[in-house]
Amino acid sequence: MSWQAYVDEHLMCEIDGHHLTAAAILGHDGSVWAQSSSFPQFKSEEITNIMNDFNEPGSLAPTGLYLGSTKYMVIQGEPGAVIRGKKGSGGVTVKKTNQALIFGIYEEPMTPGQCNMVVERLGDYLIEQGM
Repeated sequence: MSWQAYVDEHLMCEIDGHHLTAAAILGHDGSVWAQSSSFPQFKSEEITNIMNDFNEPGSLAPTGLYLGSTKYMVIQGEPGAVIRGKKGSGGVTVKKTNQALIFGIYEEPMTPGQCNMVVERLGDYLIEQGM
């Protein structure tokens, strides 16, 4: 399966009538493996900061998580594995695998839990596959 198919079929899929606003799979170096057309244009330092938070959990909390110049307030995640951010009625979930970062961005009516489930389920699958 191509990386784009993972984005199109697994991340952008419909959950209870809702779906993510945007999604992407990036390498740890910030290289784009696949993304939805709506995924924001991000800066390399934004990905570097996200990777730093996986290595040093809590480092994003004081400044917030920036993605495509949008600032998300960092909320409860799983140190070294998942970072979650909130902005207004939406947010972002980032799951780290052995080689990739899985991003899901949502807005209401999708819930944070639905976004987490979609992103983390794919991330867990890729980890099981050695990715």
